[in-house]
Amino acid sequence: MITHTLATLPAISKAEQQRILDTPRTVPAHQALLADTPAMNAIQIGGESHRTSLPTDITVAAWNVERCLFPEDTAAHLSTVAPDIVLLSEVDHGMSRTGQRHTTEDMANALSMQYAFGVEFHELDLGGPTERPFCKDDFNTLGWHGNAILSSVPFQKVGMIRLDKDGHWFAADAGAADPQQPRLGGRMAIVAIVPTETGPVCVVSTHLESNAGAAHRHAQFEELLTEVARFAPDMPILIGGDLNTGNHIPPNFDWTQETLFALAEQQGFSWDFTAEGMTTRPSLITPHPDRVMKLDWFAGSGLQCMSKGLLPALDANGRPLSDHDCVWCTVTSKT
Repeated sequence: MITHTLATLPAISKAEQQRILDTPRTVPAHQALLADTPAMNAIQIGGESHRTSLPTDITVAAWNVERCLFPEDTAAHLSTVAPDIVLLSEVDHGMSRTGQRHTTEDMANALSMQYAFGVEFHELDLGGPTERPFCKDDFNTLGWHGNAILSSVPFQKVGMIRLDKDGHWFAADAGAADPQQPRLGGRMAIVAIVPTETGPVCVVSTHLESNAGAAHRHAQFEELLTEVARFAPDMPILIGGDLNTGNHIPPNFDWTQETLFALAEQQGFSWDFTAEGMTTRPSLITPHPDRVMKLDWFAGSGLQCMSKGLLPALDANGRPLSDHDCVWCTVTSKT
């Protein structure tokens, strides 16, 4: 568990970038690079919240915003749900494809929230082929890509759990290196404890592996549950995010074959916080009209679901803000 926090994540120099590019694509080499890169071992805290405690009932939104091309519009779109907490996946920081912006910070400022941001990947190039048309520069100022939590109250405690230290997207011997998206880092989760009128609640923003099957995601979720239990013992917990359920499971991305559902239930978690329905759609970056999947979920423990739903990712003009719809739920602590 990483608990070190910073106001600014240190950039990777050109010399360090070249060293990464020149490093053999092996698991030991990746582990060494990960340990030696300060920004991969800290959580950035920023933004400003204006409340001191959340009510008994809180609304949480989880949204994979697909790089976050439109931070202010994405933040405004959440007004329908009016979340107290937002769990974000796939947010860029200093990437050419999103205008070199800190998309988490921009969303947090638009919503008057505090944020905790962690680097999932240091992107070694500009992104995949469908992302390059959005690039105005031929370089990234930072190359960070990750997960975040936005909160309308200050965090009591934050942490980051690395679910892949071997370099699934970096090292060929880790199983699934992708030459179109060379990356340092791997899947992870941001965890935070927030105050409510009935006591602290732990919220978790996570993103499991897409480029693997059910057994890989099972192992990641098992580690996540273990670490979260250590971080927030005897506390209500809500885990949300893109679990990539169904990827590499034939036929047609059959999410029902994932074993992580039963794993969580065995440890006292319920999936009843997730609304029915598929959660993906064609987008500006991911134009796959025939691919419809259920990837986005909530799992809760020590909480009761009061309401839940899906917020379509289409803005008022019908423009897709992401290839994922937003999932949300309103929860209260069990008494």
